[in-house]
Amino acid sequence: MSESQPAKKKSDTGADPAARKSSANPRWLVPTMLGLMLAGLAWIVTYYLTSQNLGLPVPQLGNWNLLVGFVLIIAGFSLTTRWK
Repeated sequence: MSESQPAKKKSDTGADPAARKSSANPRWLVPTMLGLMLAGLAWIVTYYLTSQNLGLPVPQLGNWNLLVGFVLIIAGFSLTTRWK
């Protein structure tokens, strides 16, 4: 190496900072993941607590409200596979 070309320094991990930044989680991932799981739980709890008297959350769905709640929970858990 000649003296006119300075040596490039590597970071402590051996990777350049741009490569480390690309492997980080997107900002929306954790709030969306937790939001979906909590929304699904709230949907199911609301259905169980009010299905006899008020018919919430959606009375026309009947027991399919359970499916809606579980789909929301499963969607939240599927986002956990992208978490690094």
